[in-house]
Amino acid sequence: MAKKQDQARAGIIDNSNFPNETYKETVLAPLFEASKTTFADYHFRVNLAHAVMLVEQGILTAEQGAEILKSLISIEENLDLATLTYTGEVEDYFFYVEGELNKALGPDLAGRLHTGRSRNDIDHTIFKMHLMDLSAVLLTELNQLIATLLRVAEGGKSTIILAYTHGQPAQPTTWGHYLGAFIEILQRDVERITLGRNTAELCSMGAAAITTTGFNLNRERMAELLGFAAPLENSYGCISSVDYVTGLYSAMKVMFLNIGRFVQDLAQRSSFELGHIYVPNEFVQISSIMPQKRNPVPIEHMRLMASLSAGHCDTIINTMHNTPFTDMNDSETEVQTVGHKAFESGVRLLRLLNDFIGAVQIDEGKIAKHIGQSCATITEIADSIARIEKLSFRNAHEIAADMSRAAIAKKIALDEFEYAEFSKIYKTHTAKAPKIDAEKLKEIASPGYFIAVRKITGGPAIPAFEESLKKYNARAIAHSNENVAFFERLIGARENLADAVKKLTQNKGSD
Repeated sequence: MAKKQDQARAGIIDNSNFPNETYKETVLAPLFEASKTTFADYHFRVNLAHAVMLVEQGILTAEQGAEILKSLISIEENLDLATLTYTGEVEDYFFYVEGELNKALGPDLAGRLHTGRSRNDIDHTIFKMHLMDLSAVLLTELNQLIATLLRVAEGGKSTIILAYTHGQPAQPTTWGHYLGAFIEILQRDVERITLGRNTAELCSMGAAAITTTGFNLNRERMAELLGFAAPLENSYGCISSVDYVTGLYSAMKVMFLNIGRFVQDLAQRSSFELGHIYVPNEFVQISSIMPQKRNPVPIEHMRLMASLSAGHCDTIINTMHNTPFTDMNDSETEVQTVGHKAFESGVRLLRLLNDFIGAVQIDEGKIAKHIGQSCATITEIADSIARIEKLSFRNAHEIAADMSRAAIAKKIALDEFEYAEFSKIYKTHTAKAPKIDAEKLKEIASPGYFIAVRKITGGPAIPAFEESLKKYNARAIAHSNENVAFFERLIGARENLADAVKKLTQNKGSD
């Protein structure tokens, strides 16, 4: 015992009994499985890029680099990940690959690959690489949903619907204008997610354990070969900063909350009592016992997927709470793989909503009926009275309020209101006859007029909304182009790395 303690004090660890069987089953085996199924390709590319960079920096000879690269490629080609199981002979997937390299090249040459690096900078680099890939796919689906919404909004710019506030009918607007609000939110989500991803686009390689290394590494070259925008500057931050995780998942959570609210609104609008949205049969499930029921179940699934996805994001963000500002397992493989579930369910949500929103139909007849029953155009009647009759808004509002009370009592729409009764109400409040005639009264009470006069920036009138659509479309094109350029950078990096490896492995080289 004393000898083992002396060895421990001297920095020599006797791990002949490692791993503890329970630790192996509960921690190491699951981590190994996650690494081989999720991160193996990224780990392989980091190894290749590091070997290329070491040769280019003169830290390895061309011959040494070529031998290492050839062996790495051979290991990759002969590795059957599906049947690879964790035995406990090595600590993790990193050491497994290193062990295979040792078998192929011997410990001296194989060991040179690890010059100037650590599992710390490797881990954060491969986590970031995977997040870049996942976010590119997520943004592709989000941009597609926005494109579909833009098409539907264009087609619905004159389709009148009823807007609600506090769960009650409020004012007429258009289907396009309503969708425009959602388009704006999603476009802000694109920008939030892109901003959240920016830190993931900064490479951690070269930070080594946490303070870099005395070897003359080229961090910029590593970032380039792996598809990053640049290295993350501070080496301590490369290992300890987890805002590349919290920033991205926070932005994603906001998106899922936004989508969940919109989907819940679709559920209410498609209910039997409202029925403003008709859901086609392709999205309807029938009851096993009530044949008359049309259940728009996909709406519930979308609401569920939005909630689950937001919950997965919360798991990641909350896991980082109150953790130390240093290297830690709390931000590594286990939590990373849990976070990937948010991308998986999120992509399914975006795809389903894309198809659904492109298929639903608006029941204009039922909406017109509810607009009439709710006196939803009353605000414009008050506004028009104020403008035409030169009254204060408050006075005009009182006249309109009496009109709505009378219309509700008689169960008529405001555009059916008798002119004689309007004239009587007007004289009661002003002691004079109105300038507004019967034809004008009918016009200002109509939903179409209500919308047509709301033509200032952001309003539902067609000229105003078409101006909004121009902005939305320009923004959508810019976002799509940005994501395409991001994809091209990732693909280009793979090609550049492949070319660099090919050049070294096909060139016999010399010292």
